[in-house]
Amino acid sequence: MEVLPRDFYARPAAQVARDLLGAVLVHVTPAVRLAGRIVETEAYGGGEDPGSHAFRGRTARNSVMFGPPGHAYVYRSYGVHACLNAVTESEGRPGAVLIRALAPMDGIEVMERNRGRHSPEALCNGPGKLCQAMAIGLDLNGLDLVGSELWIEAGSSRVPVGTTSRIGLSRGQELQLRFVILDSPYLSRRTAQLTQ
Repeated sequence: MEVLPRDFYARPAAQVARDLLGAVLVHVTPAVRLAGRIVETEAYGGGEDPGSHAFRGRTARNSVMFGPPGHAYVYRSYGVHACLNAVTESEGRPGAVLIRALAPMDGIEVMERNRGRHSPEALCNGPGKLCQAMAIGLDLNGLDLVGSELWIEAGSSRVPVGTTSRIGLSRGQELQLRFVILDSPYLSRRTAQLTQ
């Protein structure tokens, strides 16, 4: 499959978030290729988005969000779970897409060991879960997604897309910036308020 090029990411976060649905996240470890189809994303802008890590400006933690696009922004949520984002927008303008859920494809046995679970639907149905399953940690923060051990391959662009508000935020939650493949059994959370 074709690795998504740099210019794919150099666009507004909401556009990239929608277009990542159906693409395939790949992490090649020394032992195995781990891969899953992206079924859920959330877009985060910069200074105008109160839910974004970049809302208050550049810090040591969020500096990867300021570009260049096409890099991995990995952070720890609640001090426990690693979460993976793809950096978007043009360099200097912060933006990122949180990868929220995957449908497991390759290396499922390893994912099961990493997660301690055996249900395919529960392996990668949340941003922390998918990072644990895919062996993605803070050591991959800043990694180039265009030609490294971690990348995203083009997938099917013909998927039924739904949108809704983002999950787990205290501010900016109402923005319709969560994108899902409709009827996927691998979503992090079902909601009756999805719109096409």
